[in-house]
Amino acid sequence: MGKRGGQRLYSDIAIQTVLTLRLLFHLPLRATEGFVASIFKLAGLELGVPDHTTLSRRNQTLCVDDPARTPTSEPISLIVDSSGLKICGQGEWHAKKHGQKCRRKWKKLHIGMDDEGWIRTSLLTDGHTQDPTAVPELLAQRDVALKRFVADGIYDNATVYGAIAEHQGGIPVDVVVPPRRNAAPSRTAATAPTQRDDHIATILADGLSQWRWESGYYAQSRVENVFSRYKAIFGGHLRAKRQDSQEREAQLGCAILNQLRALGSPLSVRVE
Repeated sequence: MGKRGGQRLYSDIAIQTVLTLRLLFHLPLRATEGFVASIFKLAGLELGVPDHTTLSRRNQTLCVDDPARTPTSEPISLIVDSSGLKICGQGEWHAKKHGQKCRRKWKKLHIGMDDEGWIRTSLLTDGHTQDPTAVPELLAQRDVALKRFVADGIYDNATVYGAIAEHQGGIPVDVVVPPRRNAAPSRTAATAPTQRDDHIATILADGLSQWRWESGYYAQSRVENVFSRYKAIFGGHLRAKRQDSQEREAQLGCAILNQLRALGSPLSVRVE
């Protein structure tokens, strides 16, 4: 509590807990306030509940606690992909009533996860943002070397290779990105071939399917499964209206998936 008549002060973990319940149960802010108050009443706890305006305000500046964002000195793998999230608006009925065009607006959620299923980096951008341009900021979020970078063919871009080289600072990394169909070897392919040149030569010799198996490209399906879980649990849209709040909402969703991962995951064994 502050001074008399002032607003209550709540810790970040308290706000994050309430907003976590909001995301999991798909509740508006007012309903979330009442839901948490009812839980405290049933539990016999005399605790203050953040009101909906406090939740809305703090959601813009919340420092999300994520178990997967702890610093590490070991090199990590990074499997990158993106998916669209719809922005909630006034709805089709409101647009029709006021003679407005109802256009769907989207944001893009970019995710980088490791081989164990932890979401290590995430970034929310406008819907028109090209996927390769998000890679430098994704890498900047983790001050740790990479041992492998996996992504689909849209990341076969000079921006991506340049960002990886700058991030690594000379440390070698296994870049597994399928070249485009019309990809051509570099000018130095005969004397000093790059990893991309090796990928192109292997695909021409053995075929794309064989290259995918040998290179470990199929690990990219893991990040697609993460997006499937994200949308199955939280829905395919963002509830927040402000840019800062939307970014925190996406970060919180990724943090919740990591917390679920920390509780345990199934052990899959291939049956011959």
